[in-house]
Amino acid sequence: MGKRMNREDLLREIVDIELRMFLAVEPSIPSACQEQPETFKLMRRASFNVLSDETLESYLQDLNEAMEDDRNLMSLKYARIDELVPCLNSNPLIDKIVEVEAQWLEELAKRYPLVFKGQFDYAAGSYLRSELETYSDRTLDLYFKDISRALDKGENLTGKRYTFIFKNAGYNSIDDVEEERRKSRE
Repeated sequence: MGKRMNREDLLREIVDIELRMFLAVEPSIPSACQEQPETFKLMRRASFNVLSDETLESYLQDLNEAMEDDRNLMSLKYARIDELVPCLNSNPLIDKIVEVEAQWLEELAKRYPLVFKGQFDYAAGSYLRSELETYSDRTLDLYFKDISRALDKGENLTGKRYTFIFKNAGYNSIDDVEEERRKSRE
C-alpha cells in the first residue's frame, strides 16, 4: 500500500477531480457555478472539510475508480437531480444521512432564519440524495460513521460547513452573517 496523503492533499485532490468532472458536465441550462470555479472549490471543500480522513480516502478512491471506468460522477449526480437516469444506489444509509443533514439544516434555519431561508432543497431535496447515490457503499458507511460521531458529540456538521464558508468570505461566524442581514432589513 502506498504512502497515505495528508489531509490538505486529500482535500485538494478530491476538489480538483470534482472540478474537472464538473466542468465537463453539459447542463441543459448553463450553470453560473461552472463560470466560477473558485466558488465551486470553496463549496466542495466546505462539504468535505468536516469528514474524516478515512471517508475522504474512500471517496477519493470512488473518484479514481470512476475516472478509470470513464464515469463522470458530477454528470451522474446532475442527471439524477433532473431525473434523467434511474436510482444509482439504493443503500438505506442514504435516507439516514439525508435525514440527519436535513435535521441539522432545520436547526440552523431556526437559529439563523435570515441566513438559511430557502436552503432546504439541499438536504431535504434531491441534491444531496443524488450526490450520495454516486458514492460507493464503502464511502456511505464511513460518511454515516462520521455523522453518527458528530451526533454523539452534539455537533452539527452542516453548521461547521457554513462556518468554513463564511470565514472564507471574511466573516467571523454565522452569527455575524445573520446580524448583517438583520441590520440590512431595518
